[in-house]
Amino acid sequence: MEMAKTLMVNAYCRNRLSFSAIPKSSKSKFSFSKAMASGSSFCPPVPTQFRCRPISSFPISSQYLVSFKCFSAKASSSTPKDELPACIGFLGLGIMGSPMAQNLIKAGCDVTVWNRTKSKCDPVISLGAKYKSSPEEVAASCDVTFAMLADPDSAVEVACGNHGAAGGMSPGKGYVDISTVDVATSTLISSRMKSTGALYLEAPVSGSKKPAEDGQLIFLTAGDKSLYETAAPLLDIMGKSRFYLGDVGNGAAMKLVVNMIMGSMMASFSEGLLLSEKVGLDPSVLVEVISQGAISSPMYSMKGPSMVQSLYPTAFPLKHQQKDLRLALGLAESVSQPTPIAAAANELYKVAKSRGLSNQDFSAVIEALKVKLEQEK
Repeated sequence: MEMAKTLMVNAYCRNRLSFSAIPKSSKSKFSFSKAMASGSSFCPPVPTQFRCRPISSFPISSQYLVSFKCFSAKASSSTPKDELPACIGFLGLGIMGSPMAQNLIKAGCDVTVWNRTKSKCDPVISLGAKYKSSPEEVAASCDVTFAMLADPDSAVEVACGNHGAAGGMSPGKGYVDISTVDVATSTLISSRMKSTGALYLEAPVSGSKKPAEDGQLIFLTAGDKSLYETAAPLLDIMGKSRFYLGDVGNGAAMKLVVNMIMGSMMASFSEGLLLSEKVGLDPSVLVEVISQGAISSPMYSMKGPSMVQSLYPTAFPLKHQQKDLRLALGLAESVSQPTPIAAAANELYKVAKSRGLSNQDFSAVIEALKVKLEQEK
C-alpha cells in the first residue's frame, strides 16, 4: 500500500494531475505508539463531531466557545479530487522540518526551502530541493508553503517580518504553519496571510524526530477548509493521520493540551524512577513493571532505559517542552481553568533549563529532581 501511494504521489507531483486524498489504511488507524515512543506527543481518538463545553463553573471567554468538527485522515479521504500543488515551499529545517521536507522530496514533489542557517538546507538540497534566500522568495515561487519554526516569536518573524513569507503571498497561494504556537500567534499570522488574499491553515504536529523521519506524524489542523483539502495529500506523505478541527486556534489549542499532558507525565515518571532507586529498588525493573500494567505508555518504555543510565538523546528538546507548558498555562489562564499539576511540572522544566539542559531531550527533566535530592542530603 505504501509503495503504491508513493508511486501515485510521484506521478501527481510531476504532472499536476487531479488528486484525491489517498486513504492510508495502515496510517489512519489510531495507533499512536510510535509517535509517543519517540518522545513527542499523541492525539487520542476523538468523535467525528463535538462541541466545546466548559467543564468548570469558571466564566469562559467567548473566544473559545466555538463548535468544530474533527475529521481523521480516513474520514476525509472521500473529499473531492484536488489538484496537488506543483511547487511546495518549506521554511525551517531543524530536527523536525528537515526530515519532513526530505519525505516530500522523496515522494517526487518539487520543493523549495529556506532556513536561517543556510548550511541546514544542504541535506535537502542534495536530494533535489531548490533554495531561496528569504521566506518571501520561497512563498512567491510556491503554491503552498509550510513553516516549521521553533517558537511563536520565530513563527511571527518568518511569516510577517522583513522579507517574511507574507511579502510573497497572493490570492491562490496557501500558507501552512506547522509550528507549535499559542492561539494568539496563530490568529495573528492568519490575519496577515489573509490580508494578502492567500489561504491559511495551522497544522501543528504531534510527533518528534523519529515519527518525522518515518512519515508517522499526526497533524492537528484548523483554518481554511479548502487549503486543508489541497494540502491533504502532502500531509499524508509526512504523517499517518490528520484532523481538521475547524476555526484557527483550535489546532494550536489541541497541540498545547496534548503537550501539557505529556510534559506532566514525564515529570511524574521521573519522580517515580528516582524514588524507586532511593528506597533500594531497581529502576530498570520499575520500567518493566510499568510496561505491563494499566499505566503502560510507549513513552515510558522508550525513554525509561536511557533515563536510568542518565542518557538523553534529543528527540524533542527540553526547551521546547517547557515552552509548550508555558503556552498551555497561558491558555488555561485565559479560560480560568486550574492546572496545578502542569504548573508544578513547568517549574521543574525551568530548573532543568537553568542547569544547561535546554538542548537535551525533554526526558532530561529528571536531572532537575536529582539536583533537589542532592541539596537535601
